[in-house]
Amino acid sequence: MNDTVRPVRELRRWRTVAREEYTRMLKDRVRDTSASGFPFAELRAILDDYVESEIFVHVGLSDVNAAFGGRSYGRLYDELTDQFESVLVPGFTPSFRNSGVYHKQFSRPQVGMFPVLFMDDADYRTDDALHSIQVAGDYRFEDCNHHDSFGPDGCYAKIDEDNVLIANIGTDRLVSTQYHYVSLQADTPYHTDETHSGAIYYDETDHRRIAQKNDAFRGVYKWNRWKMEDYLEEQGVLERRDRNGLKLSFFRAGDMRDALEPKIERDPYYMVT
Repeated sequence: MNDTVRPVRELRRWRTVAREEYTRMLKDRVRDTSASGFPFAELRAILDDYVESEIFVHVGLSDVNAAFGGRSYGRLYDELTDQFESVLVPGFTPSFRNSGVYHKQFSRPQVGMFPVLFMDDADYRTDDALHSIQVAGDYRFEDCNHHDSFGPDGCYAKIDEDNVLIANIGTDRLVSTQYHYVSLQADTPYHTDETHSGAIYYDETDHRRIAQKNDAFRGVYKWNRWKMEDYLEEQGVLERRDRNGLKLSFFRAGDMRDALEPKIERDPYYMVT
């Protein structure tokens, strides 16, 4: 590597890490309710613009509550399931890395409150012990390798292939698990596979041993979400539909990969610097 390039790249990397960490610390200290109230009908009208059968949603419930008041989870769940045939929601359980146990019925999602509430309404959950996907509706991952999270035959590969609509509703920054898939498929130098062994339980007694292949950063890296969000919007891939401080964005999985791949080809560290 050119000696003049390395210090610049390192500076950019640590600036991205510092910004992510500052945002995390700020959220820990101050409850994030930047949104103010507005009619729920406005959100309904926005969702009406999308004709896809499936939607993968990441929800910041604090801002949704601030925007719509009581019963916000129920109202949003009802609206999503009314407008889309299938609603996909993360069911992530990072504790599997240490515990080695994943129970499809009883392992509560550990990232965000919306997925925890959604678990009781989901019809189906994937077998991925770290990055499971919960589904209300008929969308399935039957031909996928559930134990290679971001592999070419995994569940996130199917989401990419089907160009599934992804929504961020009330999140403070652009969230998408597809970042992991795009980065690994591009064979970026900061990203690698790792495998965690354990057991998956299907009910109280039915279980088997598994080896869950997932991902890990080689060193301290963070996604540069702000840069990618601006770029994806410039490319017409991402639509920002913010209302009264409630952040709303919509994009499609395959379109995002198509937009990011040329950037990664020119700069393998693009997503993290």
